[in-house]
Amino acid sequence: MPEQLDRLLRIMARLRDPETGCEWDTAQDFSTIAPYTIEEAYEVADAIERSDMEDLRGELGDLLFQVVFHARMAEEAGHFAFADVARTISDKMEARHPHIFGDEGGVMEESRWEDLKAAEREASGVNGALDGVALTLPALLRAQKLQKRAARHGFDWPDHEGPRAKVLEEIEELSEASGDQIDEEAGDFLFAAVNLVRAYGIDAESALRAANAKFERRFRAMEDLASGDFATRDLEAQEELWQEVKRREKATS
Repeated sequence: MPEQLDRLLRIMARLRDPETGCEWDTAQDFSTIAPYTIEEAYEVADAIERSDMEDLRGELGDLLFQVVFHARMAEEAGHFAFADVARTISDKMEARHPHIFGDEGGVMEESRWEDLKAAEREASGVNGALDGVALTLPALLRAQKLQKRAARHGFDWPDHEGPRAKVLEEIEELSEASGDQIDEEAGDFLFAAVNLVRAYGIDAESALRAANAKFERRFRAMEDLASGDFATRDLEAQEELWQEVKRREKATS
């Protein structure tokens, strides 16, 4: 294991060598590489979703390479090296698991986990309840994280009825909006929808990902039933195909 990691670090150093390295790699900086890092993380999630372990192995390697790339650029600038990255996350994991590496014992409750994370933020000078929620997160995931942070400080509905009523309110406001207000009201509706889903203990990002997959599967099935002329059919005929696909799914489930 150390041998293969050392090999990867040497490859990265070679690629970034200002005299003999790769022209593309040497031209990159943190901001230009960041989009690739995000893309690789999504490709890891995609491989997991498809239960493709061979692909997952490759995608995890791609993601690891992104970590090595950023660490190498930081080392060149005199900030930190890969070993510092590994040490930092090791220290963090040990501190966040006192029931495993410390003397607390028992089972780690979610509230305790959040308390430890909050203590870390406070120690680093982050005091606001919403501070530290990355701006670059997917909007749906960020909305959920913002709401969870606010809830930890008591700003939350006590049951499902509050967020449900808010969703209905936002639907009404969206239907009445005009001009520039439409974008704002659409955002308010989506934020309220995430809050309602969260009230049921459901991860909004995972739920929407599953809904996307279901819609894609059903739409492709409609196209197959239509035998190539789906787009020429009117909406009523397309709806009939949709209902037929749903009936077939139900019959085989």
